[in-house]
Amino acid sequence: MNSFNPLENVQKILKKSCEILNLDESVYDLLKEPERTIEINIPVKMDNGKFRIFKGFRSQHCDVMGPYKGGIRFHPTVNGDEVKALSAWMSLKCSATHLPFGGGKGGIIVDVNELSDNELERLSRGYVKELYKYIGDRYDIPAPDVNTNEKIMAWMLDEYIKLTGNNTLATFTGKALGFGGSYGRKEATGVGVAVITRESLKKLGINIRESKIAIQGFGNVGSNTAKHLERMGGNIVSISEYDKEKGVYTIYNEDGFDIADLIEHFEKNNTLFDYKDVKHISIDQFYSLDVDVIIPCALENSIGEEEANKIRAKLIVEGANGPVNYYADSILKDRNIIVIPDILANSGGVIASYFEWVQNISAIDMTEDDVLNKVEYKMLFAYNEILKIQQEYDVTMRLASYIYSVLRLYKILKLRSRI
Repeated sequence: MNSFNPLENVQKILKKSCEILNLDESVYDLLKEPERTIEINIPVKMDNGKFRIFKGFRSQHCDVMGPYKGGIRFHPTVNGDEVKALSAWMSLKCSATHLPFGGGKGGIIVDVNELSDNELERLSRGYVKELYKYIGDRYDIPAPDVNTNEKIMAWMLDEYIKLTGNNTLATFTGKALGFGGSYGRKEATGVGVAVITRESLKKLGINIRESKIAIQGFGNVGSNTAKHLERMGGNIVSISEYDKEKGVYTIYNEDGFDIADLIEHFEKNNTLFDYKDVKHISIDQFYSLDVDVIIPCALENSIGEEEANKIRAKLIVEGANGPVNYYADSILKDRNIIVIPDILANSGGVIASYFEWVQNISAIDMTEDDVLNKVEYKMLFAYNEILKIQQEYDVTMRLASYIYSVLRLYKILKLRSRI
C-alpha cells in the first residue's frame, strides 16, 4: 500500500473543485474538515481477565443535507485522518446521489483476527457506550464497513437501545433481516459498481459481453461486483486478494471464472489461494494485465504512481473508497485512462442504507427488487448528471463528480445561511 494521506487526497480535489466553480474560499474552508471529530478510548475486558484499551474515532463531516451517515471499520491502520477523509467522501457521495444525509465515518484500531467472539462483542458495545450521545436515527446513523457486519451492528444497536431506552431500529443500518435489515443491502454496493462499469464501458464503445475485467478484493463489494458483472455478461479473468498466511496473491484465468463457484469456495475457506485450475500471478502482473477494466475493491491508496504507470486497462472503477491516490490520478489522466470515482461508483451501499432507514422509520417493507431497482435508478441518474458536468467543464469524471456534489452542497449551505 502506498503511503498517501487520504485527507490530503480529498482536500486537493475539493479545493480544485471550488476553484473551478469560482466559489468563495470560505466554502472550501468549511468542507475541507469535518464539523466534529470524536476520539475515544475503549476499555475492553479480555478473556484472560485483563483490560486492554482500544482507540476509536467518529468523524461527522457535514449535516447540511441531513443526519450524518457512514460506516464503522475495524482495522489496524485506522487513524484520525482516514476517518475524516472517509466522512468527507460520504458527504460528497450523498450529495451526488441526492440522499438526505451528510457524511460520517467511524473506526477502531484493531486486528479482529486477534479477538475472540466475546472480546469482539465487548469492543463493539464499548464503542457505542462511548459514543451513544452523538448518534441517533435523526442525528448520526452508522453502518458496517471494513471488518464489520450485521452481527456487529446487532450488538451495537442492542447496546444503543439499552443505554438510551430508544427502541428505534433506524439508528444503525446494515442489520440482519430479522432485526430491521433490508433485502438487497449486502449486494447493493456491488450492484452499483457493476451498473456503473456497464454504462462506462458502453460509453467507450465496448460491449460488456466482450469485456475482460480484473477485480482487486473479493470481500462483500468485490464478490458482489463480480457476481453482477457476470450476470450482465462481463468476463472476470483475475482476482487479487489477501491471505493471512500467504499475503497478497492474485489468481488468473484467461477464460474467466465461474463466480458462483468462486464465492462458494471463498465463503468456505476464506481464501482463493488454493482455488482449482488457476494461474498465480504477481500483483505487478495484475496491474499490467491486458484487460478493459480494473476494479479496486480493497482499501484506499492501493493504486499509486508505480501502479498507475503499469496499468493497461482503459477504465478503472473505484469499488473501494480512495483506492487511487492524487498523483496516480494525474498519471492516469495523462495516459487517457478513465477513472470512475468512489463517490459515484460505490454509492450503491449508502443508497440501499437510505432505503433501509426509510423502511425502519416508516414501517413499510420493500422487496429485494424494489431496493436494487431503486439503487440502479439513482446511480444512473447521478451518472448521467455528472456526465453533463464533465462535458460542460471538460474535466475528468472525478473532478466532475466533485464539482456536481460541491455545487449541490453550496446551494443548500446558502439556503440555510451557513455561508
